Amino acid sequence: MSKQFHTGSHDLPVTPQLEEFMRTGWLDSSLDPSPEPVAAYTPARRKALHQAFPGERLMIRAGDLKQRSNDQDFRFRPHSAYTWLTGDQSSDGVVVIEPDGDSTLYLRPRSSREDGEFFRDRKYGELWAGRRFTLRESEKRLGIRARHLDEFVEKGRHEGDPEVAAVLSELRLVKDEWEIAQLEEAVAITARGFEDVVRALGSATSERALEGVFWARARLEGNEVGYHSIVAAGAHAATLHWMDNDGPLRDGELLLLDAGAETRSLYTADITRVVPVNGHFSSVQRDLYELNRAANDAALAELRPGAPYRAFHLAAMRVLDAGLKDMGLLTRDAVFEEGLYRRWTLCGSGHMLGLDVHDCAQARAQTYLDGTLAPGHVLTVEPGLYFQPDDALIPEQLRGMGFRIEEDILITEDGYRILSAALPRAASDVESWMDKVCATS
Repeated sequence: MSKQFHTGSHDLPVTPQLEEFMRTGWLDSSLDPSPEPVAAYTPARRKALHQAFPGERLMIRAGDLKQRSNDQDFRFRPHSAYTWLTGDQSSDGVVVIEPDGDSTLYLRPRSSREDGEFFRDRKYGELWAGRRFTLRESEKRLGIRARHLDEFVEKGRHEGDPEVAAVLSELRLVKDEWEIAQLEEAVAITARGFEDVVRALGSATSERALEGVFWARARLEGNEVGYHSIVAAGAHAATLHWMDNDGPLRDGELLLLDAGAETRSLYTADITRVVPVNGHFSSVQRDLYELNRAANDAALAELRPGAPYRAFHLAAMRVLDAGLKDMGLLTRDAVFEEGLYRRWTLCGSGHMLGLDVHDCAQARAQTYLDGTLAPGHVLTVEPGLYFQPDDALIPEQLRGMGFRIEEDILITEDGYRILSAALPRAASDVESWMDKVCATS
């Protein structure tokens, strides 16, 4: 770009005298870090990937900083497969698995005080962006050989290769004990965030205010939110992925909150609850909520090792189909297989959960959607009912409401465990929980 159309640096030029002065007078600040707990698990993960591609060189990248505007970047989050294989969360790194299975982590290490990068470089300089680990420190933390990024050779298959991406997703389907503990932590933080939101209902006037309340908990105890929170009051709850979160809270309406905290190890929860803004369901709201809960219960009853993945969704849909017929919204002769019920329950009833909210999404259908459940799978169960405000086929009193109860589930050797069980499910329990939470505010 021509200098004529470029503002240039806000900083004054660095004189030779300043350059020399900046190299002197620094204390020793080397670290002696302990091994990260995840380092006990990553060698087996890398070995499994190597065994899927014996004799091939594989390169899995962390990704780099993404520009938000001018010299401002978005907060960095590494590629999930990279973190799963290494435990590292820094930008620009590449883990390489050689044809013989040997692994090396190529990193951008801490710059020397003899190198002007530490104070000159706004993107990577330590005085601008914070301290990076040295190569030795990274090796001790992560339990893998570390080399300078400048030594990396671009050769082999990488995470953008569809087959490599699929295998990485499939290897991540079954969570190890460390991952399960991280997900339990994410769920616990999220449950406390939901309580925060309920406490705030008495004074908050907007969806945006509640979004901020939950975000504060996620940021305080974890890394961030695991995805854009859905804070949907009134008719906004009928929009499945509502994220504007700019509407008002009104007495007598419902609030659908779909949110998840991401831990500092980058695992996320994904929970949804529907609560009455004033603390009490109306008769119509209660009946629809309990129909949705019955669908969720039917889905849960199908969860066990060896069960077809799609079975829990179909069980939930049969309950909703029957409920819609009882309400007169579908005729009794409507054939389930024709899917007319989907007008009011449009999406699937769950997905895998882990480092990504829609985890393992590159896995091939035969091992995921058309596969079977196994111990160590963590997934959501979230059938919903959505009545659009302009739907002329439903009674006016139903228009502009949405219902979804979403649980985070661990498949066990003999069935399942609800990780999100700390949050209530039944309508009466929701009301009692709200009363109790508000009483302690």
